[in-house]
Amino acid sequence: MMVRKTRKMTAVEDRFGQSLEKMLPEMVTEHGLSATADQLDVSKATLAYWLLKLGIHVRRVALAPGETLEVKRA
Repeated sequence: MMVRKTRKMTAVEDRFGQSLEKMLPEMVTEHGLSATADQLDVSKATLAYWLLKLGIHVRRVALAPGETLEVKRA
């Protein structure tokens, strides 16, 4: 399904040189929602809307000391 992107979305893609679909999951995983929004120069609400619009799901995981998590892409 092709998602219609706003001018701001395409401007961010142009500035970073990659698609939001590829960039956002990596940034949110690495830096969290607030830091990602700051890096993209958008509000947290705008970032949340983009994630929803692009079908990107964010999950929180709590790990005990010494536990690790591995993310595998299908």
